[in-house]
Amino acid sequence: MGRRAGPGPARGHRLPGAGAQRAGRRRTSGAPAARALADDAHRRARRAAERAGRTGGAARARPHRAGAARRLLAAVRRRPGATAAAARPVGPVGDAARDRRRPPVGGRDSPRPSGAAGTGHRRGRGTLPRRGRGPAACGDEHRVGGALRRGGADGSAGRHRPRATGRRPALDRRRPPRRVRASARPVGVPVTTASAVWTSNAGVPVRDLVPASLRRAWVERGWCPDRDVYALFSAHVRAHPRRAAVVDASGTVDYAGLDATVRHFAARLAEHGLGPGDLIALRLPNGRAAVAAELAVAAVGAVALPYPPGHGSLGPAGLLARSRARALVVARERDAVPSAGLPYLETLFTCGEAGEGPRCAESLTDAARTDFRPRTHDPEAPVRLLVSSGSEAEPKMVAYSHNAMAGGRASYVRALHDGTEPMRNLLLVSLASSFGSLGSYVTLAALGGTMLLQDGFDAAAALRMLIAHRPTHVFGVPAMLRRLADLPRMPGEDVAGLRALVSSGAALPGATAEACRARFGRRVLTVYGSSDGVNCHTSCGDGGGPTCAGTPDPAVAEIRVAEPGGSALSLPAGRSGEILARGPMTPLSHVAGPDQDARYRTDDGWVRTGDLGRLDAEGRLHVLGRLKQIVVRGGYNISPAEVERELGGHPAVAEVACVGVPDPELGERLCACVRQAPCARPAPLTLAALTSYLEDERGLERRKLPERLLLVEHMPLGPTGKVCRTTLAGTAAASSTGRAEPAAHAPVSP
Repeated sequence: MGRRAGPGPARGHRLPGAGAQRAGRRRTSGAPAARALADDAHRRARRAAERAGRTGGAARARPHRAGAARRLLAAVRRRPGATAAAARPVGPVGDAARDRRRPPVGGRDSPRPSGAAGTGHRRGRGTLPRRGRGPAACGDEHRVGGALRRGGADGSAGRHRPRATGRRPALDRRRPPRRVRASARPVGVPVTTASAVWTSNAGVPVRDLVPASLRRAWVERGWCPDRDVYALFSAHVRAHPRRAAVVDASGTVDYAGLDATVRHFAARLAEHGLGPGDLIALRLPNGRAAVAAELAVAAVGAVALPYPPGHGSLGPAGLLARSRARALVVARERDAVPSAGLPYLETLFTCGEAGEGPRCAESLTDAARTDFRPRTHDPEAPVRLLVSSGSEAEPKMVAYSHNAMAGGRASYVRALHDGTEPMRNLLLVSLASSFGSLGSYVTLAALGGTMLLQDGFDAAAALRMLIAHRPTHVFGVPAMLRRLADLPRMPGEDVAGLRALVSSGAALPGATAEACRARFGRRVLTVYGSSDGVNCHTSCGDGGGPTCAGTPDPAVAEIRVAEPGGSALSLPAGRSGEILARGPMTPLSHVAGPDQDARYRTDDGWVRTGDLGRLDAEGRLHVLGRLKQIVVRGGYNISPAEVERELGGHPAVAEVACVGVPDPELGERLCACVRQAPCARPAPLTLAALTSYLEDERGLERRKLPERLLLVEHMPLGPTGKVCRTTLAGTAAASSTGRAEPAAHAPVSP
């Protein structure tokens, strides 16, 4: 009697699919009778009224029938243990009964959700329901602990949409009404506003903060493939099995050979019980093993968490703890992090031979069964976590779905290519970085191209690979491209196949762009992007100066500029504000970071990038710097990015990064960290020369001039290839050179 019943279905409101299916199951003779639901009170009242009408004669049948119904309903409402929620007004009996005569939805021909019984996987393992397809198609469904719940994150039930079969299911009016539980969600709440929630087997929830209606619209427009990444990769294997897939230090492997390795790795993962709902961390250098491992994780329906090998041990331990990864794949067992404090980490894999130790590592290359057949997975489920560089705070983990990776991210890479031949991409960055995520899931699975990889960045080796294997595009951060451009020409050097050099990860200095164009004679494209979910790139016809990041592409992400920390309403063209993005490449949400979702996401799915920018009258995006990377000197805000852009034009400056150093009087002072160009080595730069250049030739305000100078032989790079500003700031603060040289033109004090 304590069971609470929600409101019954109104006219035209369909019943939850799960309830309708349960209603069709026949009760066995030994099973106890099902307890009547409070929602069936009107049905009992109708039957009692009919019996009363038969015994009382035809003349008084109708009035007696109505009175009996009212008396029985009043008794039901007054029964012991009844709650207010159980006493609901009863509408027209005919309408309510007709709504309950719907046949069960989803027969033997209906598609089963991934992980359902009979599929070979454990039932309900972390699979995000498909939107608009099959019994588990509601956009407001989620799984918790392996069980599918319908509705929002609070467990409220959602409306079921039957699978489109070409004809509407007929209503059998001869069948008795079925006893099904009514929807607990208030009638009229639109399904598209609810968030789909995917929960890992370790209990880590991932919400989709983008409205489901937008996700469906992007699929209908063809901006997202609506297929999982391994299914896309398999299609390329069948179409061109002998095309080169990966070129690395070990040689070349074609699509057929790579797929055999992927299936082998996937079989090993499945043998250890890994599959949908699991997070698998990858710490591998660039190469075919890293590519195969990432595709194998997608093949078994798990989520990959790659992170660069250079992160040390403290950073990875935090990532593994927050993500609750069940397995870790490393190149060698000594690359693994200590297992202390990682109770969810169960299995350690190596890509070589199994090792000995407290945790005996399993080898992915050992013999495994060869009959592994990957199954299709929900394209809206997470497939990869992108890890931010952590240059400002603890690295963030951002969850991306199959559609976001093979849809929005693939669209921007596809737009970089102006030829008809398949792309051959030389990636100088780590595949585990946000920039490097254009590798396995984009270049191979979505585009069917070829990847050229180094296990670590080496400018001379990269130049040799560029000449020998003729890539169409070279992807790198500005520091890598500058070092590549500074190399002398090799005998017989031929870069005929090269179409463009693509820079991302940091602002591209004008001097670096000019050096690359002069060295290779090809266009240099700038990609503005981040792990948070934004991409915009320049093209040949883009002007707008050094701050221009190109025109936003709606197939990648719609971009607007809004007030920092305010609403998501667009500012007029020309006004500066925070850059917001939302589109097919928008991620689901942050992992284990509800405070990050509150800071970086809006209620309707927009991503707050934390970058300062503006849109000009032609619709081009201009990136002005980071909102957080501001040096506050005596109450005056100085943008390091602005000073870096101006210093980058000095002929003696090869690379520059400006950081703030503590000052007891003004709080912070600006320090310019400079790597000199090779031609300028005989005449070392001085702070006076730089400040004079900035003020006299570039017209920079005096209060924005750097007050300290730090000369470095090489810029320190972080694991993702970006300049590590934290290291530079620490070095500048402790450097006697930085302290000793005062500014020739002291900035105006506030």
